[in-house]
Amino acid sequence: MSIRLNPNLLPDLLLSIQQSSQNQNIATQELASGKAVNQLSDNPAAASALVRNHDQTTQDDQFLQNITTLQTRFQTADSTLGNVVDILTRAISLGTEGANGTMTASDQAAIASEVQGLQTQLVGLANTSLQGTYLFAGTAVNTQPFTLNQATGAVTYNGNNGVVSSQLYTGDSIQTNVPGSQLFQNGAGDAFAALQNLASSLTSNTNIGAALTQVQNALSQVSVQRVFYGNALNQVSAGENFLNQDKLDLSSQENTLAGADLAAVASNLSQAETANQATIAATGRILSQPNLLDFITSAN
Repeated sequence: MSIRLNPNLLPDLLLSIQQSSQNQNIATQELASGKAVNQLSDNPAAASALVRNHDQTTQDDQFLQNITTLQTRFQTADSTLGNVVDILTRAISLGTEGANGTMTASDQAAIASEVQGLQTQLVGLANTSLQGTYLFAGTAVNTQPFTLNQATGAVTYNGNNGVVSSQLYTGDSIQTNVPGSQLFQNGAGDAFAALQNLASSLTSNTNIGAALTQVQNALSQVSVQRVFYGNALNQVSAGENFLNQDKLDLSSQENTLAGADLAAVASNLSQAETANQATIAATGRILSQPNLLDFITSAN
């Protein structure tokens, strides 16, 4: 039986060094990243799925940023309307006090003056802005929605009746505003006119009961419209929970697709290091020998 000896082992040894070094580098990278897929060539199918996964995660992050903005907007609007409710409730209390028939003329005038002050406060609340845009101007967000004529007490609406919608996430959108005309100058209860009429009635001590009814109607309308913002806050909260859960699911999928078995990777790294060191040592022995026959003789 004849034995064939390779007279030129060096190319094979160099190839072995290259392969073991590559295995060592791959294992080192997997240990460092915790991932088995670090480039397209590692697993093309998994890499493609990871790209889609990352795109969805990025989209979720953008939707979550939008939701944070909407939450701030809705909370500000709801808080503002809460203050409006307080103003109208105070006006009803003042009107009731002024209608009891025991007030002096000066007392009536003082109450009427306070009601007029409430109207001024109400205009200020109706002109609430957030980050440079008005909340209650419809879609004319850069236009101050309400103007009070100090001489007549009349309030003019400068906004429009437009509404805006925004996506919470793919396939689900939400209306983001209620026009100021619908909130404060509703046909079923005009808050500004009601306060002005109440102030006039208190000053003249006539028709106070009718003016009080107008304020109560305005309060009812504001309370009804305010429900929109409460519901909107609930909806964006649900959207936020959905997106956060989707991100957790995507993270789990990514780990399934690309997560490395760290124990196996550590073992692979150890084997690659051992193989690399052995091959380098063998190569050194070959290079130190004058010829193959001397190498074979020294090995024996």
